[in-house]
Amino acid sequence: MLSRKAPASLGYRMPAEWEPHAATWIAWPHNREDWPGKFSPIPWVYVEIVRRLHLSERVRILTTTPERPARMLCRAGVDLGRIEFIPFPTDRCWTRDYGPMFVCGDGKLAINDWRFNGWAKYSNWKRDIRIAARAARRLKTALFVPGLVLEGGAIDVNGQGTLLTTEECLLSETQQRNPGKSREEIEAALSAHLGVRHFLWLRRGIAGDDTHGHIDDIARFVGPRTVVAAVEDNASDANYVPLQENLELLRGMKDQDGNRLEVFALPMPEPLYFDNRRLPASYANFYIANEVVLVPTFDDPRDRAAIGVLSELLPDRKVVGIHAVDLVWGLGTLHCLTQQEPACGSSSPRL
Repeated sequence: MLSRKAPASLGYRMPAEWEPHAATWIAWPHNREDWPGKFSPIPWVYVEIVRRLHLSERVRILTTTPERPARMLCRAGVDLGRIEFIPFPTDRCWTRDYGPMFVCGDGKLAINDWRFNGWAKYSNWKRDIRIAARAARRLKTALFVPGLVLEGGAIDVNGQGTLLTTEECLLSETQQRNPGKSREEIEAALSAHLGVRHFLWLRRGIAGDDTHGHIDDIARFVGPRTVVAAVEDNASDANYVPLQENLELLRGMKDQDGNRLEVFALPMPEPLYFDNRRLPASYANFYIANEVVLVPTFDDPRDRAAIGVLSELLPDRKVVGIHAVDLVWGLGTLHCLTQQEPACGSSSPRL
């Protein structure tokens, strides 16, 4: 059902990622050009992701060819009774950025159908842009159409009214999402459709980031006032200065109620390259599910330290690493490929 009112005016808000999920949405990988020369291991990485997630929430998988993923999942011991194969065709598998962006209000689920333009860079997005509206019809939820371009990886929320993003992604003229729109106009649209009222603007993203500044590679909420910030300790690395700038900004920021943020450093892995291209490897691209936190790992000594930081900050969940050396060749990892569907009105996970 298409609604012409803004969701915030009807009491809707976007929950934080750690609030209870009804399901996680992913799109099964099929576009070999996303991982040229490295595609063969990618479906098995997805199998491991689904195996970890399905123990505490349903996994909805977008695919028009469910037979092969079903066979692979069965081989890994996945209970297919907790999996839903949804026959929606996609162009690419980065569900975070084009998939349904859910909001909750009065115990009801609704979907924002933001515009998607392939990160203002690619042309193969005509199937992806239809997914949010098709999801709303399938779930029989209200559908809101903000009219602006927004990817899910560009924002992070604490569920209490504060949103975290970057100037590089939403305000830059490079890979410009919304030409002619001011900061104030973008904030007004985010407020109206996500139920936020306070904005924390960081500056730049990491080297190798194909999206030009997504927040989910540099800083994430892990609690209402708690943020982890990616930090590079090698002063000669391209990420050192921008991540230090962002860290200092966060240390001076407050939440929607005027309380200072608690900011914890999250290490960066050693630079990772393939075919002479720097890849956007970052531990900040983790995904918080009902009972588990999935963290990308890179065969790096700092893997253990990153998992340790997140384990201390999210003690009610098991924090596990997912091998992402091959996955990141697609220029994204775990948060990029997942999208949470909140269990609106529930205080406990639903299976």
